Amino acid sequence: MGQKRTYKEYSKEFKEEAVALVREQGYSVPDAAKSLGIASNILYRWKEKLES
Repeated sequence: MGQKRTYKEYSKEFKEEAVALVREQGYSVPDAAKSLGIASNILYRWKEKLES
């Protein structure tokens, strides 16, 4: 049988700090994501959600 996929949940604060790296510190999304150990597509999604 297949295993149920579990997703890591990140706090609101972590998401805001990650987006701040891009907006305020001048990091590119891929560089910021790599330094945080997350996928860049996740960071793009967080950034889009916080900016809307």
